[in-house]
Amino acid sequence: MKFAICNETFQDWPFEKAFAFAAECGYTGIEIAPFTMSNYVTDIPAGRRDEVRRQAEAAGLDVVGIHWLLAKTEGYYMTSPEQEVRTRTAAYFRELARFCADLGGRVMVCGSPQQRNLLPGVSHDQAVEYAREVFSEAVPALEEHGLVLAFEPLAPAETDFIQTAAAGVELIEAVGSPHFRLHLDCKAMASESVPIPDLIRRHRRLLAHFHANDPNFQGPGFGELDFRPIFEALGEVDYRGWVSVEVFDYAPGVERLARESIAYMQQCLA
Repeated sequence: MKFAICNETFQDWPFEKAFAFAAECGYTGIEIAPFTMSNYVTDIPAGRRDEVRRQAEAAGLDVVGIHWLLAKTEGYYMTSPEQEVRTRTAAYFRELARFCADLGGRVMVCGSPQQRNLLPGVSHDQAVEYAREVFSEAVPALEEHGLVLAFEPLAPAETDFIQTAAAGVELIEAVGSPHFRLHLDCKAMASESVPIPDLIRRHRRLLAHFHANDPNFQGPGFGELDFRPIFEALGEVDYRGWVSVEVFDYAPGVERLARESIAYMQQCLA
């Protein structure tokens, strides 16, 4: 099992310090939220991209990829009924692909609920078609750079569009590209009626990336979610991708979250 951690966990730490601490904890990968570098990837020069890639390499970390793709941006929307907005959004996904490749990443995790929620007058089926168009137009850039864009179903509390893994599969099959796959997140899956291990087994064919967290918004082991059957299921389906720790509640403190999350996951594996 390959463990990574999302870089926004370290909040305002300099990247060099954050990467070194992640490696010290035992992580071998780092996942980058673009907004920790700039609100728009188009504003991040080649030199800065190279610098971050070298900093990760110096710490002994692989850059897994990127997530929070549209956070802190304006003017982009995956399910907009406006053609111009969808065209602009697809073009930005292509820019994100170039950014991810420049960092050395291979996976782009697409959650961004605020840029996909159903707009007034837009049905679910219409939204699926709009999103299919956006992602289909981004596929050539994914192919060019050898990337996978992994779509993330989210809980009803976070979005009203693609709330289950099954709904995510519907969109993925509509796009119909091996470069557009499924991302599973423990916090989100905990909202489903199907147990998390069963979701993993059911959707093994499309699973490209995995986030480990607790429904309480903290890291694995900080709440009541038992990760032992989750890791058993990942082992059963021969999942070989990354397991990235992603948290939203930093109350326990950065160092404790990073250290104890991986220690708990290693304990579950053992």
